[in-house]
Parts: sequence; structure tokens; C-alpha cells
Amino acid sequence: MPKMKTNRSAAKRFTVTGTGRIKRNKAFARHLLSCKSTKRKRQYRKSALVDSANLAGIRQMLPYL
Repeated sequence: MPKMKTNRSAAKRFTVTGTGRIKRNKAFARHLLSCKSTKRKRQYRKSALVDSANLAGIRQMLPYL
């Protein structure tokens, strides 16, 4: 079998934690920020873990992580 290719766009967006969970950045923090509260914008800066519903698809895109 040939090697599997890693999806490069996914590789730039996700990282694996030490315990094997997948970390992601939050969306909605790029533009149209004037109508959003300071608290909301501050929470967008933090990272989050990928939900279990999306985990299988991301693992398929990142076979070597």
C-alpha cells in the first residue's frame, strides 16, 4: 500500500494534546467584532477540544497524528 496523504489544511488547524485529544481554535473572531461583547471576543481567543461527533472525520484527515 502507498502512504496515506495528510490533509494539509487540517494539519494547520488542529494539534494533538499530550493525552491524544485534538485541539482546535474557535471561529467567529476575525471580523464584525464591533457588535460582539468584550467577554465574547475574549472567549474566542481560547482554544477548545474537538467534539466527539467530528473526531472520526478529523482523524481520517490526519492519519499520522
